[in-house]
Amino acid sequence: MKIYTKTGDTGETGLYGGTRRPKDDIRLETIGTIDELNASIGNARAVIEDLEIDQILHRVQNELFDIGADLATLETHQASSSLRISADYACALEHDIDRAQDQLPPMTHFVLPGGSIGGSALHLSRTVCRRGERCAVRLARTESINVEVPRYLNRLSDLLFVLARLVNHRVVQPEPFWRSPFQRTSSEPKAEEGANLSK
Repeated sequence: MKIYTKTGDTGETGLYGGTRRPKDDIRLETIGTIDELNASIGNARAVIEDLEIDQILHRVQNELFDIGADLATLETHQASSSLRISADYACALEHDIDRAQDQLPPMTHFVLPGGSIGGSALHLSRTVCRRGERCAVRLARTESINVEVPRYLNRLSDLLFVLARLVNHRVVQPEPFWRSPFQRTSSEPKAEEGANLSK
């Protein structure tokens, strides 16, 4: 089987079942952003040496593939009901969030994206997730989609934030935090100023 089909050379691509859509269609934009998010998480996994977190992210990658199939299947397709994700997906994320937060010190500042390489990678994935959520919300204004998709993405962005903090915490990497204009000076904040968030 060749990787190239040439069927998309005219600027269209096919949904599950054969329906053709322009490649800049909002449904395709949403599916593409979910794919980008999946790749971003895969990149984060490549630099995070933590088996527990890796297993969570591996499961999430599979779930994002399920979401891509969900979005690629219109309600008119006979197999649509079997490809819809359920509320259990978001519930599992909530369980992961609660378990991770139990291992973290309470936040005393707004956290800036950064810290360790793995933590930074998850913060970046979180921003891609938020963009995917915005795409899904925009799609839902004009077409029928599974309500569990934007709900899952909303919860996933929270999980990625918490996991970014957890990665930094476990490798004892101080988190950078936001300082208001009144707190800033001409010099950079010292590393130990954020250390309280990682102990």
